[in-house]
Amino acid sequence: MVWELLEKFALETGIAQFFADGGWKNATMILIALLLLYLAIFRKFEPYLLLPIAFGMLLVNLPNSEVFMKNNETGEYSGLLGVLYFGVKSGIYPCLIFLGIGASTDFGPLIANPRSMLLGAAAQLGIFITFLGALALGFDAKEASSIGIIGGADGPTAILLTTKLAPHLLSGIAIAAYSYMALVPVIQPPIMKLLTTKKERLVKMEQLREVSKLEKILFPILVTLVVILIVPSCASLIGMLMLGNLIKESGVVPNLLATASNALLYIVTILLGICVGATANATTFLSLDTLKIIGLGVVAFGISTAGGVLFGKIMYITSKGKVNPLIGAAGVSAVPMAARVVQKVGQKEDPTNFLLMHAMGPNVAGVIGSAVVAGILLTLFG
Repeated sequence: MVWELLEKFALETGIAQFFADGGWKNATMILIALLLLYLAIFRKFEPYLLLPIAFGMLLVNLPNSEVFMKNNETGEYSGLLGVLYFGVKSGIYPCLIFLGIGASTDFGPLIANPRSMLLGAAAQLGIFITFLGALALGFDAKEASSIGIIGGADGPTAILLTTKLAPHLLSGIAIAAYSYMALVPVIQPPIMKLLTTKKERLVKMEQLREVSKLEKILFPILVTLVVILIVPSCASLIGMLMLGNLIKESGVVPNLLATASNALLYIVTILLGICVGATANATTFLSLDTLKIIGLGVVAFGISTAGGVLFGKIMYITSKGKVNPLIGAAGVSAVPMAARVVQKVGQKEDPTNFLLMHAMGPNVAGVIGSAVVAGILLTLFG
């Protein structure tokens, strides 16, 4: 009797499942999760999201853990992470992340130089090119839209669009998006230097004008009205982004500002990350499609960077040498990493050249731009 109970217990342990059919897949996913944990902790690759994503991946791939289960007949999720996943599936978590981003972002550089909105728009080029590339590789329009949005370098937007259009690709797209966001300092500089001359990189731009408090208050209200009237499907993202910014700029609700930009933002980041990681089970993640997504993701990011820089060169010509084309690379949505990369590359050419505030204009414009593009894709294919 005792021996039978011990044998039953041994067969139901997670260790025993590694030796069952397909057990090697779980072991492989656990190794991938451990690698991502290493990159997040020791290499500091986008640690705030990569760490919970990797840990969620680790939990769900431990045999018999039952923290994230889906009933294929009803489509309902169960288990701890299955219940929390409702926030991802419904789009709540990405929108709350945007609320926190808005509360942490200064749109002053964009208001002071509205032309930088064009650079943010140009840096979305990678989304559309990669969309076509994904179609050519056999993905359908909904899947291609979700893959293409990686080029915006905006993790929450990529997650929101993917949950609406191609939820079965969520883990691969989310991990690719955040991995490439973490690799901004590695991917962007070679492209920036390749597409610009030394003379262009040495351009010193005029100091931005001071933006009034009234302008900063009116900006989120006007953007909400104009953008959502044109692209209603991006209301949730743009609305939360601008609400967060209005909370910041109004100056009358300091407690809401402190909560939105700190506690709420980080709590939702934990929930979003661990739930997205939980979707990376061996069956869905270990596939040829995942490799295609990772490859297309780096292409998307590279083309978006190039699109911003090339449009920056156009502005350099039309302004008769007053615009440094490097700031176009900040048009991707990785805030403020892309702007910091522009500053670093510029100062390598001339230590006295300060491009950070000029780069922040395209950078925050890119956040708005990627959300608008996501809304357009959702309207067309949702």
